[in-house]
Amino acid sequence: MKREESEDVKKLRLEMEYRNYSLNSVKTYCDLMSFLEFSLSKKLEEITIEDLKGFLHVALVKHQRSTSYINQNISAYKIFVQDVLKREWEGIKVKRPRREKKLPVVLSINEVERMITSTRNLKHRVMLMLMYSAGLRRTELLQMKPSAIDSSRMLIHVSQGKGKKDRYSILSQKTLELLRQYYSLERPKHYLFEPNGNPGQMLSDRTIDAIVRKSAIRAGITKNVSCHTLRHSFATHLLETGVNIKIIQQFLGHTSLRTTSIYLHLTNINLGSVKSPLEDMNV
Repeated sequence: MKREESEDVKKLRLEMEYRNYSLNSVKTYCDLMSFLEFSLSKKLEEITIEDLKGFLHVALVKHQRSTSYINQNISAYKIFVQDVLKREWEGIKVKRPRREKKLPVVLSINEVERMITSTRNLKHRVMLMLMYSAGLRRTELLQMKPSAIDSSRMLIHVSQGKGKKDRYSILSQKTLELLRQYYSLERPKHYLFEPNGNPGQMLSDRTIDAIVRKSAIRAGITKNVSCHTLRHSFATHLLETGVNIKIIQQFLGHTSLRTTSIYLHLTNINLGSVKSPLEDMNV
């Protein structure tokens, strides 16, 4: 059962909404601060820097939570202290943990194909194909509306992605054909993909996570597959076919090329097939 938000967390929510944070960020930060209050049995305004550090130490060491989880807690608490309570931020006392240098899980083209072909449900199959063929984040897929599909230019308009940025990604012809079948049968009211029996509503994160996980199991894949795995695979496979990394950066909506460059470590490139530029010189 979801706990009711405290007055402090409601103030944090209002502040973030006023500052135009994405709906996903607002929900994540407010949920984290609600859990922080619950865990420490204190109001958010009563929680000190030392309280926070103790909580995060247990989360990191005992429960082995990710550095992303730790940093999100710090960021949410900082917004509350600085912008809600109008207090000086003692950031120097809260060191952010170093990020783990882990390479993402990537599927082979054959594994992606098996996931798609083993998924018989039309809606679920189209969702998998869209995420992979356009490199979409989970939230971007869930928030997508039918108007985002631009079949005349074979592009997908990703509206208000991470960082509240718009971008375009590629629309696969095979995906478009299946999308048209799906749309003619389902006729979604607002979002492109809606829960059965609840027109106009958005699918939940857990629903799409379960779809991806079950599809991977049916395909006989033992890797830890998530929605983001399809996005990672999209970028890696494009790079392996020779697509310029700057173009891939635009498709993914990365602000920095450094973020996209992680896929350079994942590609299966035959170094022996690369010719030295000297070979084209008259020397």
